[in-house]
Amino acid sequence: MAIHLANDKTLAGRGTWWNSENRFETQALCYEEDDVPMGETRVATELVADYAKSIIARNDSPDVGFDFSVNPYRGCEHGCVYCYARPTHEYMGYSAGLDFESKLFYKPDAAKLLRRELDRPSWKPSVIALSGVTDPYQPVERKLTLSRSCLEVLHERRNPAVVITKNRLITRDLDLLGEMAKSRCAGVLISLTTLDLGLNRVLEPRSSSPAQRLEAIAALRDAGVPVGVLVAPVIPGLTDHEIPQLLSEARSHGADFAGYIMLRLPHAVAPLFSSWLERHYPDRKSKVLSRLESMRGGALYQSAFGERMRGSGFHADQIARLFGVMHQKLGFRVGGMDLCTTGFRPAGGEQLALF
Repeated sequence: MAIHLANDKTLAGRGTWWNSENRFETQALCYEEDDVPMGETRVATELVADYAKSIIARNDSPDVGFDFSVNPYRGCEHGCVYCYARPTHEYMGYSAGLDFESKLFYKPDAAKLLRRELDRPSWKPSVIALSGVTDPYQPVERKLTLSRSCLEVLHERRNPAVVITKNRLITRDLDLLGEMAKSRCAGVLISLTTLDLGLNRVLEPRSSSPAQRLEAIAALRDAGVPVGVLVAPVIPGLTDHEIPQLLSEARSHGADFAGYIMLRLPHAVAPLFSSWLERHYPDRKSKVLSRLESMRGGALYQSAFGERMRGSGFHADQIARLFGVMHQKLGFRVGGMDLCTTGFRPAGGEQLALF
């Protein structure tokens, strides 16, 4: 149900302060501004066990660099207002707004399911992304350790994995990642959006600070883990000017790989982000949205493969050129991480024949 709360001070530490309408629901509860219920000063995180029957998801999108992913969590406490995964909460009857970051689903059997699926005769060793939808190292991972448990299974089976996160908590698992890297079975991409701490606090309220993410890159490098930076999302008119410094800082801290993704605003994310701009950066709202529209054929979002990650048009080309120049100048590696599947060990310890 769509409930609009009074102001962001009511919801300390949250990326948004209201629940957008669920596109699958036929009814919504809305309030006039003068009648908005104030509620508590903070919204607590609720955890719901999700007893899924499977854990490995197959990706058919040609613009994503992996075919398989494992997601121990649904919803994300980081609260990034721009998160493209927010609409996935609507499939479970919740809102893409406040619900997405405060009502979290966790899969207590994640490691058990993963081991079972890797041990099936039909499984062909492939790189698995952890996680691909919501952050595997969001704050609740500190308590539940589901992502670490999945890494343990991947390490046991020597099945390669790429971890994508914006949380320094990943350094807790340097022991596992370092061992996996010795067998070319681990790589990490640290997402870096901005170096502006003030912007970071309202854009990604419960994520690690920019400095902490750079520290994580250095720690991973020192542990021998292939590590890269993902400048994501690039927000035209708000963060695109930071690309040279973001890449420079990441490179100086040890990142060998670099990529970027343009801001995506599917479904309910568009009004959530627009409201966020109005509240925090009203002077830039028009510029940001108009540039997005110029990259998306006059709309705020396009789902077409080949364009949704980069956009098209003058501003998109300008950002691509800037990124390309800095990528070459700073000496980032060209191509993906060199991960290996030949050492995969199925149940019983038999090693697959090398091809």
